[in-house]
Amino acid sequence: MEEREEAADMPVENTTGETNTTEEIKASVSAVDHELDQLLKVCGQIRTELGKVIVGQTEMMDLMLMALLVRGHLLLEGVPGVAKTLTAKLFAKTIDAQFSRIQFTPDLMPSDILGTNVYNAKNHEFEFKPGPIFADLVVVDEINRAPAKTQAAMFEVMQEIQVSVDGVTRKLGDSFMVLATQNPVDNEGTYNLPEAQLDRFLFKVNIDYPTPEEELEIFKRFQNDFDMREVESVQKIVPIATLSALRRIVEQVVISEELIRYIRDIILETRSTGDLYLGASTRAGIWMVKASKAAAAIAGRRFVTPDDIRRITFPVLNHRIIVSPQREMEGVTSHDILQQIIEKVEVPR
Repeated sequence: MEEREEAADMPVENTTGETNTTEEIKASVSAVDHELDQLLKVCGQIRTELGKVIVGQTEMMDLMLMALLVRGHLLLEGVPGVAKTLTAKLFAKTIDAQFSRIQFTPDLMPSDILGTNVYNAKNHEFEFKPGPIFADLVVVDEINRAPAKTQAAMFEVMQEIQVSVDGVTRKLGDSFMVLATQNPVDNEGTYNLPEAQLDRFLFKVNIDYPTPEEELEIFKRFQNDFDMREVESVQKIVPIATLSALRRIVEQVVISEELIRYIRDIILETRSTGDLYLGASTRAGIWMVKASKAAAAIAGRRFVTPDDIRRITFPVLNHRIIVSPQREMEGVTSHDILQQIIEKVEVPR
């Protein structure tokens, strides 16, 4: 016991060659815990605001929070009438930032999104009129309704956070994020998103019907609110400056080399299995590292666990892989194959 106490008082050398006493280390840990408490408080407030209107869908809310904390784009997929667009709009409303909404249609042109140069007769010069993409949070409704030319206009802005028009490149804000929705069953007037564009989304969240209990609660909640006035009660929670600070907190979450190797092994397994025609990309692995840190942070931990990685594997990878034709004909889904991969890859001890 005396040896432990004596060792605890000894200074510890850090990576810069300086020494830290036990008190300094405890103070540093306490500061990190305080920051995590602040992050959890903000996440709780956002959930509370969304809960004023949205019933259930807790996992979807958590994935939206994770995407926000690592600056990733989000794709919500579900049948009509399950509140995809409403949830995306309400989530954006909780952030004190510039917001815009774009309704994608088959006749939408790239200039309708990005903006265009307009001739000003007063000064005889062309002036750039920015499109709705110039915002911090952009809700893109029914993203799969626009043709390939318009989809291509989203490639640069989603990956490099910039827009190039007539040879001039303009940067967007540091908080730029796309929240897109699409309908998986209505094929009339829709276009499949290219794999390269799908790969730019951090998560694809599949929204199912609510449970019978949740659906009953929805009916009761809005029986006397025909105009959905409750939507207007949702408040802004997170200023832009606070959002940047929260993202720095997530960056400091620790992930061990063993868990990074675990992520690498999952990625490699998607490429080697004969059940998949297309495996996950390197970018998918990078996003898994980031998302697992966010999952740990919103759980109140300063370190990543295997459960964090298993939790985010499907929403990160399900839109980045393609099931082989033979397995697809047998009725096997990407979810089935990813579940098999998770069970096959050895978890670090």
